[in-house]
Amino acid sequence: MNNKNNEYFGRYISILYRQSSVFYSKEFHKFGIGAGQYMFMIHLYKNDGISQEKLSELINIDKGTTAKAIKKLEELGYVDRNKDVSDKRVNKIYLTEKALEIKDEFLASLMKWEDMLTSNLSDEEILYGLKVLNKLTKNVSKN
Repeated sequence: MNNKNNEYFGRYISILYRQSSVFYSKEFHKFGIGAGQYMFMIHLYKNDGISQEKLSELINIDKGTTAKAIKKLEELGYVDRNKDVSDKRVNKIYLTEKALEIKDEFLASLMKWEDMLTSNLSDEEILYGLKVLNKLTKNVSKN
């Protein structure tokens, strides 16, 4: 592609990443949850009891990073890590009562970010944007 305007996806993705990190750090500070853990909480709210390995795959993050994030969330009292009864090599991650108590407020913060991102977009633009981002993600996942 010949890009005469010097506009690049990477530039905007980088800006969005930095802005989202700042936003989420402010939003989740009151819970003690940092930029390194919030994504895990999002997926655990959808997949309580998932294995640590599956969680890594789902988020597309290496196992070491996942282990550190889960350890931090465990120290904060938001998750419990239990061995699978049928396979002791597998750690299952479960949300605690403390995590469930903040769920509504946590998810509302996520929606606040989504609303900011999409505030002046039509439904068609949102769907098209998600389609393009999905393709970009698949492109880099191949390599």
